[in-house]
Amino acid sequence: MKKNIHFVGIKGVGMTPLAIIAKEAGMNITGCDVDREFITDEALKKADIKVFPGFFADHITTSTNLAITTGAHGGFDNPEVLRAKSLNISILTQGEAVGEFMKGGILSRNFEGISVAGTHGKTTTTAMIATVLNKCRLDPTYIIGTSMIPSLGLPGHLGKGKFFVAEADEYATEPNYDKTSKFLWQNPKIGIITNIEYDHPDVYPSERDMVNEFIKFAHKIDRKGALVIFGESDQTREIIASAPSTKVITYGFSSKNDFSVQRISFNESETFFWVYYGETLLGEFSIGIPGEHNCLNALATIIVCLELGLSIDKIKHGLASYSGSKRRFEYVGKLNSGALLYDDYAHHPTEIRKTLETFRKKYPNSRIICIFQPHTYSRTKSLFEHFIAAFYDSDELIMMDVYPSEREEKDESVSSEKLVTEISKIHKSVKLLPNVENVVKYLVQKAYGPDTIILTMGAGDVYKVKNFLEVE
Repeated sequence: MKKNIHFVGIKGVGMTPLAIIAKEAGMNITGCDVDREFITDEALKKADIKVFPGFFADHITTSTNLAITTGAHGGFDNPEVLRAKSLNISILTQGEAVGEFMKGGILSRNFEGISVAGTHGKTTTTAMIATVLNKCRLDPTYIIGTSMIPSLGLPGHLGKGKFFVAEADEYATEPNYDKTSKFLWQNPKIGIITNIEYDHPDVYPSERDMVNEFIKFAHKIDRKGALVIFGESDQTREIIASAPSTKVITYGFSSKNDFSVQRISFNESETFFWVYYGETLLGEFSIGIPGEHNCLNALATIIVCLELGLSIDKIKHGLASYSGSKRRFEYVGKLNSGALLYDDYAHHPTEIRKTLETFRKKYPNSRIICIFQPHTYSRTKSLFEHFIAAFYDSDELIMMDVYPSEREEKDESVSSEKLVTEISKIHKSVKLLPNVENVVKYLVQKAYGPDTIILTMGAGDVYKVKNFLEVE
C-alpha cells in the first residue's frame, strides 16, 4: 500500500474526494493548489487535510510514494510532477487514480464498481446512489465531484462495504499528453449513462468523437454486470445498439423503456413521481430537490439499487433523504432585501435551460434573476448559438465575463459581450457585468424584494457573489 501520497491540484472536485478516501485508508496525505477560495475548501478542512499554497518542486520529497495530479495547472508539466518524475516516484492522473482506487489495489480491498457517466447529472446520480446505499447500511465507498453533501457529509468516503460508487468523467486524462477519456480507466460492474450531449470541444473535435468514447465506456462494463442507460436520445440509442453482451436496461419518460417515470408533481420541498417497470407500477417515490431531470437521475438510481438486490421500500426511504449537493440547485439563503439566493453549477446550454425551467415551475409567480458566468472560451464558442436560446425562463439575465480554464489561452473571437449582443435580440433584459465585484454592487443597489429569485450560475467563481452579500 502507498503510504505517502501527494495531490497536485488537491482542490479539484475530482481530487478532493480521492484525498479524503486515501486519508481514511490511513495514508499520509499532502496536497497543494492555487491560493484562492474554492468550493472544496470546506470539505478539505473538515477532513483535516492541509493544502500548501502554490506549486513548488520541494513539495515532493524522497519519502513520497505516489503523486496524483490534475490535468489542470500544467498537468504533466507542473513543477511538482516533473520533480516526482525525476525521483522515479509513481505518478497517476486523477482519472487513472479513480480507476486504481476502484480496482482496490492501492486500498488493498476488493470492490464492485458502480460508475456514473453522462454529459449531465453525474454528480447528482452518484450522490443519490451513495445516499441510498448508505441509508441501507451498506457503507459504500464513493467519489462525488462536489463539496459537502447534506445526506452524506464529505464528497469522498472509504466504506467497509463492497460497493465503490464513482463519477465517470468523459474529459481527457491529461489534455496535452493523454487524450484518453478519464472514464476509460474504470472497469465497473454496473455502468450508468445518464445522457450524451456534445461538450468539451477543446478535446472532442465533434460529437461523433465524443459518442465513440461512450461506446468504449460501455464496453468496459463487466459482462456479468449491467449498463443502465437513458433510452430517449439518438446518441444513447446508438450506444444501446452497439453495446456488448452486458445486460442493458433503458429508462426515461416513455413507457417504451424498460423503466419509466411518470406523473411528476412538486410541493415546496419535495418532488414526487411514479415509477413503472414496463406496465407494472413499482410505486410513488420522492426526492428533496425539484426538476424533472432529477426524477430521471433518481430513476437511474432506483434501477441500480434494484440490480443490487435492494427492496422497493428501502430504496424509497433512501431516496427520500436525498436533498441535493453543493452547487446543485443549492439554496444559499435570504438577502436583507427579501430576495432568495440560489446557486447552481449549470454551465452547458441544456443544463441552463432545464435548471431555469425548474425554477420557473417551482416559483411561477416570482421574478427570476439569472447571473451567468460562461465557462471556457472553447465551450462558449462551440455552443454559442445554443447559449443564446438557453435563458428563456429568466426575467433578467446578468452575464459575467468568460471564466477561462487553466488549460486554455484567451480566444479573442468569442466573448460575453458578443453573447449579450445576440441574446439581447430575443431577451428583454440582458446586461454585462464583468466580475463578482460589479455583480455585488448591482445587487445591493437594486435591493430586489421577496418576490425575486436570484440565481448565480456557472462552473467558474460566480458562486463567490454570496460571500459579499448579507445572507440570512
